[in-house]
Amino acid sequence: MEAEESEKAATEHEPLKGTEQTLDAEEEEEEQEQEESEAAACGRNKRVVPGIVYLGHIPPRFRPLHVRNLLSAYGEVGRVFFQAEDRFVRRKKKAAAAAGGKKRSYSKDYTEGWVEFRDKRIAKRVAASLHNTPMGARRRSPFRYDLWNLKYLHRFTWSHLSEHLAFERQVRRQRLRAEVAQAKRETDFYLQSVERGQRFLAADGDPARPDGSWTFAQRPTEQELRARKAARPGGRERARLATAQDKARSNKGLLARIFGAPPPSESMEGPSVVRDS
Repeated sequence: MEAEESEKAATEHEPLKGTEQTLDAEEEEEEQEQEESEAAACGRNKRVVPGIVYLGHIPPRFRPLHVRNLLSAYGEVGRVFFQAEDRFVRRKKKAAAAAGGKKRSYSKDYTEGWVEFRDKRIAKRVAASLHNTPMGARRRSPFRYDLWNLKYLHRFTWSHLSEHLAFERQVRRQRLRAEVAQAKRETDFYLQSVERGQRFLAADGDPARPDGSWTFAQRPTEQELRARKAARPGGRERARLATAQDKARSNKGLLARIFGAPPPSESMEGPSVVRDS
């Protein structure tokens, strides 16, 4: 009798143990599902901040499509912008090629660029790992010998880039307006000068117009003064007397120097002093 009762108790406890195990497994599954749902909710609520990488060197014939294909392997790439080179530089290249005899069509090249990644952590990782490394991994790639020049722009957004580009365009427009205004002033001054010259030439034969020609008078020389004095009435005799007196003075001075006599001025001053006394 005791053996039968023990067997019945064992059979009654066995299904209870099975039900407890199934309950524990179901609770664990429910907990895992709750954790997964919470993690998904946290991931959805967490905001992904985009990051921008600056390209300081862009080789010739390198396009935004190339940089998108190369960098999309590391993360999701958003907007890409390349700054085109100046038109003056392009014209200079064409002129140099034409002077060298090369018949080549130069495409539009770029000087710098900006690449936006959806996640700034990926942008930081890309800028740190690819800086100063070859652009092209293949041997036949045209950009194999060009190196990446990347820099992550901290706290830089795409709106800042748009504002910077708008400011540069405004500055360029103001400079162009100033150059056009300066050229217009020079043209107006030239036309006014031409009209003034035409008026001057047209009024050149007018008798009522005062003589506006430039006349320069030179100071008369000593010979011209003597000639004018000689041309006056009695001027020739005066000129002869003046020349004779000059010759006499020169001769008296020469004789005084030869014979040691006082000069004629001193000899004339002595008698005058005696007469006064």
